[in-house]
Amino acid sequence: MYVGRFVVVGPDVGAYRVSSRSFPNRQIVARDDALTVGPTEDAPETDNPYVSYNCLRVVETPTGETAAFGNGSHVDPIAEKLELGYPARDALAESLLALDYEKDDYDTPRIAATIGDDEALIGTVRRDALLVETVDEPTLVATYEKNAPESIDFAAEAAGDAASDAYDLEFEHAVCAAGVARTDAGFETAIENGD
Repeated sequence: MYVGRFVVVGPDVGAYRVSSRSFPNRQIVARDDALTVGPTEDAPETDNPYVSYNCLRVVETPTGETAAFGNGSHVDPIAEKLELGYPARDALAESLLALDYEKDDYDTPRIAATIGDDEALIGTVRRDALLVETVDEPTLVATYEKNAPESIDFAAEAAGDAASDAYDLEFEHAVCAAGVARTDAGFETAIENGD
């Protein structure tokens, strides 16, 4: 089954995976304060605004570190609102609502998740709904077919396992994945580019 891009979040671990039929020549790279999805060196040029974006950021908030991750440019305003002290629910809902679903041929939903000190949340904005939910077990939301949060069997506890397990899930057209996990020393992140 092709579900497109998706996020998985549990109370202390999360992952984001790019799955794509149209733009498979992408990878995730670590930058100063973010994990960024972008084209590989051999990718054809495109002016599609949905191909490159920060997919994961860990930010310092008034209550401690929080990880924000998702499938597009909305990750940055979510992270910025968290840094300003917005509750995670408000940061997700306001950013998803403001940027709305992607205005492409498929009305692709925007999906995102946060992991903070006291809660994990998952959200999506589709053409017909805005959903933001607190999660206490691994939960998935995808851009297609599974575009409402649902429980998933996802046992990863470390960032590297989260990235590789998300990459290996049996949904079609895996391209790359990012993982994040809370540790005693703060959040750790990992990248799986399918190499």
